[in-house]
Amino acid sequence: MLELAGATVLKNGAAALEDVTLRIHAGENTAILGPNGAGKTTFINLLTRDDYALARTDGDPPVRIFGSATWDRFELRSRLGVVSADVHQQFVAGNSLGPITGEDAVVSGFFATRGFLLYSTVTSAMRLKAVEALRRVGAGQLAAKRLDEMSTGEARRVLIARALVTDPAVLVLDEPTAGLDVVARFRFLESVGRVAREGTTVILVTHHVEEIIPEIGRVVLLRRGRVAGDGPKAEMLTTAALSEVFGAPIVVAEQNGWYAASAAASV
Repeated sequence: MLELAGATVLKNGAAALEDVTLRIHAGENTAILGPNGAGKTTFINLLTRDDYALARTDGDPPVRIFGSATWDRFELRSRLGVVSADVHQQFVAGNSLGPITGEDAVVSGFFATRGFLLYSTVTSAMRLKAVEALRRVGAGQLAAKRLDEMSTGEARRVLIARALVTDPAVLVLDEPTAGLDVVARFRFLESVGRVAREGTTVILVTHHVEEIIPEIGRVVLLRRGRVAGDGPKAEMLTTAALSEVFGAPIVVAEQNGWYAASAAASV
């Protein structure tokens, strides 16, 4: 589904990603984990075609998505669902027509808009798929509720439904629980786990170990734009590996497939 082959991205003359090579296959739920400044946002931007890697000297493409090196960005959005706190903010700020319902927010996913449906032809089939997408993430009761009246957690689940309404092959989550309290975060992650179990490949990009759901089996560690580790979750989410990546002593605990990490107290 995704292949990076020696991908390097320069920003302001410095490498935001440097010589990154990895492949993610269908059904391989993967977390991209690293501290701030590790290159996680640039990784997301490569997927969405907002950033581009330097051309390789051998002529081979440094990035392939679904086997192709070239994509129309709007066509790609139908196969790659993205949910993030930033998309949430853009969605609210980008809707100049006033408050909209959860159902309309999900329907806008067919048109890659931020709720703008004025000149779009909405079919009854689209409405039915929107309602089904909301039910799929346990948010069917939010179809008629206005987005501005929802809690942050409710709105974030609506955005998962919006990302899923076009039946994408991959759901990409970028720091998805930012702004959520502990209960809303757990409910949101439960919804993501349900989506993964139903067959949609999940790529989670985060600096929070606690966001890595049990359904994710592989973890890629990023540090300063490079891959610092790549392997099974149990091998990557260790005290030694995370202390190295985050540059500070980290204590890791695991319970029932969920991991937690905290900074170790200095002696």
